[in-house]
Amino acid sequence: MVKFTTVSKNKKIIETPLIGSEAPAFTAISTHGTINFPSDFGDSWKIVLSHPKDFTPVCSSELLELAHQQNDYKALGAKLIVVSTDNLDSHLHWKAALEEINYKGHDPVKINFPLVDDHQYVISKSYGMIHSHASIEENIRGVFIIDPDNKVRAIYFYPMEVGRNMNELKRTLIALQTNYRNQMALTPANWQPGEDVMVPYLRDEELAELGNDDSKIYQKAWFMSYTTDY
Repeated sequence: MVKFTTVSKNKKIIETPLIGSEAPAFTAISTHGTINFPSDFGDSWKIVLSHPKDFTPVCSSELLELAHQQNDYKALGAKLIVVSTDNLDSHLHWKAALEEINYKGHDPVKINFPLVDDHQYVISKSYGMIHSHASIEENIRGVFIIDPDNKVRAIYFYPMEVGRNMNELKRTLIALQTNYRNQMALTPANWQPGEDVMVPYLRDEELAELGNDDSKIYQKAWFMSYTTDY
């Protein structure tokens, strides 16, 4: 398994799981009780997000965005797990404060996904979310999208000062799910759910075998084929 390395809080070389690798398992306490990952999540898609610190402005905006989209993720069969190096008591107080905020014209909303206590850096180390040149105590803004087979399918790392685009995370999830259902389906640049997808290069005889017609597969060039049927 190919992995890249980073440096932990204790200056030890650790490994970060890459795309296609097994997502590291962990057991931790959270605002939803003890979590055993991934066994507690069945065959769901899973999105593990790390954030630097509770009660900070950018992190607060991200959790509120997630909370207002959480039903969308539920409908997509995906479960959210939020991790930071703060302790459970801090998470509980922060969660309660967030649930009283009117955000972007939305009424206050309950946060139905767990905030995980990782004050001992166990999860942060196993996912490579402590980047020593930024901080040796706080996570960067990491995202791991994990499929039902517990394979890492996408990774994002954002710096502490830049909030994540939650709509882009959802778009990526839907694109990955589309490919998971049909491995021939590739999503082009700026693809949005519902748009046509691309397919790998197909020879003329392969196109004929698929019963090609204008409603199913069409080409912009011999190396750029699209389909409406996915």
